[in-house]
Amino acid sequence: MKPIVSIIMGSTSDLPVMEKAAQYFDQLEIPFEMLALSAHRTPREVEEFASGAEARGIKVIIAAAGMAAHLGGVIASLTSLPVIGVPIRSSFDGLDSLLAIVQMPPGIPVATVGVNGALNAAVLASQIIALSDDAVRERVHDYKQGLTAKIVKANADLAEVKYNFKTN
Repeated sequence: MKPIVSIIMGSTSDLPVMEKAAQYFDQLEIPFEMLALSAHRTPREVEEFASGAEARGIKVIIAAAGMAAHLGGVIASLTSLPVIGVPIRSSFDGLDSLLAIVQMPPGIPVATVGVNGALNAAVLASQIIALSDDAVRERVHDYKQGLTAKIVKANADLAEVKYNFKTN
């Protein structure tokens, strides 16, 4: 099995956030890899990873980083693959990470999800892959239908909750 998505994090301390993406890819049967790489502490390894990712069959890269959060931007500067940034809550409630990832120079985009938004990054990555993979497209569709079913069930459960002045 060869990975088609890379989950890259600046440190293994990001794993509690990024495991939501890993769980989603497991659920949708999308092969992925997880690596710890740092734009500042392992720049040569980041360059080697990013420049070789496409040749290894990677289709989308998810890059999680906190604080200065340069990882996604550095990777995006070295590959033409889509890069999705996940700002990690660290200092300043993650606002520093969010702004660092969002404010990329023209020509070097990094799609960005909300702070600690690993699951949304994984869903977006699967939607990108689904453009050229019918099996993944079907699994993404089923996942989204499951979200709808959860809300329908929640409303049915709420209908059973009784209060004196509740009107529905």
